[in-house]
Amino acid sequence: MLGTIVNTITITLGALVGSVVKKGIKPQYQDAMYTAMGLAACAIGMNGVATHMSQSQYPVLFIISLALGSLLGTILDLNGRFQGLVNQRSKSNLGQGLSTGILMYCIGTLSILGPVMAAVNQDYTYLFTNATLDFVTSMVLASTYGVGMVLAAPVLFCWQGSIWFVAKFLSATFFSEILLCELSVVGGILIFSSGLGILGIKDCKTLNMLPSLFVPILFFLLKGFFGL
Repeated sequence: MLGTIVNTITITLGALVGSVVKKGIKPQYQDAMYTAMGLAACAIGMNGVATHMSQSQYPVLFIISLALGSLLGTILDLNGRFQGLVNQRSKSNLGQGLSTGILMYCIGTLSILGPVMAAVNQDYTYLFTNATLDFVTSMVLASTYGVGMVLAAPVLFCWQGSIWFVAKFLSATFFSEILLCELSVVGGILIFSSGLGILGIKDCKTLNMLPSLFVPILFFLLKGFFGL
């Protein structure tokens, strides 16, 4: 868990530093930062999809995942509940920033494979690399959305901690390259969707799509259970 703890701390520190910087940024410069964050999220999302789509062994799985996940998320109104809770307390668009930050921190090869490598081989290289990248990202996001971005840190801890637990005590082989590929495709689409929302192009209600990430995991669980 050492790597995950370090990653959580770097996000927290980055958010605190970025929030201090935000106080000295004029509104027009903050708007420029919003645009930059939107473009960055779109670029990261497109890269994730483009990199892994050609490697997918189940090219229809991401479509099914998005359809089922979005349906479930809409029924539960995850986006409405989250945005209402966060924005009501912060009186800002912090909810949008948190949803983007959580996706950028949690969905990626380093963030998923890192806890597996740490649990099995005590290799923290991926997690320390991810922590460095997240430190910079959290500073930029906090300079745009404020100190509330620190709330993304415990989410990352729970996410990576869960993966570490599964790899340590259940099965490290479950998080295969094939599963990581499918998760990266779906995650890339969600990050791109978040970027569209920041840019004001289309509010895709990305949090309603979040259950889509669990569909590939469920698919591989069932596949392994039935020996397919």
